[in-house]
Amino acid sequence: MNRGLEKDVRNTVREIFSRGDGIVAGGALNVDYIATDEALKLDPTAKRIKIFLPATLEIFVAHYRKRAKEGVITEKQAEDLIVQLNKIHEINPASLIENRENKVINEEMYHKRNSTIIEAADELIAFRVKEEIGGGTGVKDTINKAHKKGIPVKVLNYTIE
Repeated sequence: MNRGLEKDVRNTVREIFSRGDGIVAGGALNVDYIATDEALKLDPTAKRIKIFLPATLEIFVAHYRKRAKEGVITEKQAEDLIVQLNKIHEINPASLIENRENKVINEEMYHKRNSTIIEAADELIAFRVKEEIGGGTGVKDTINKAHKKGIPVKVLNYTIE
């Protein structure tokens, strides 16, 4: 992870909370995880945090554990994310919005989740890493949906060292 990226994500969340606003995220690794971690420090009640999952928490947890077994992510990454999401669910179940219709997690379901995130957002601050520029569909999809909705979009680009 790029240290500048993590610092910028944390500073952005602090700035958002200092305005009295909250965050909307997708419950994923890296930027979502860091933003949610910082938000929980600032709002231990999780009342200003909304996490949209592409399926139920149970299915999402199984998906991340499967990805760790496949070697796509580490077991530690998967378990850290699972602990974070379970903590939010325990603190304030209303902060974790599950899609109970989806039984399978795939790219289409992530894109559907991105639509739900943008519906709930009044602005988008996208942290895009070099590998995603022009190629990654998740951040690109979310940016396109935010432009279509007409909300302010700020895109910050990074490379992973």
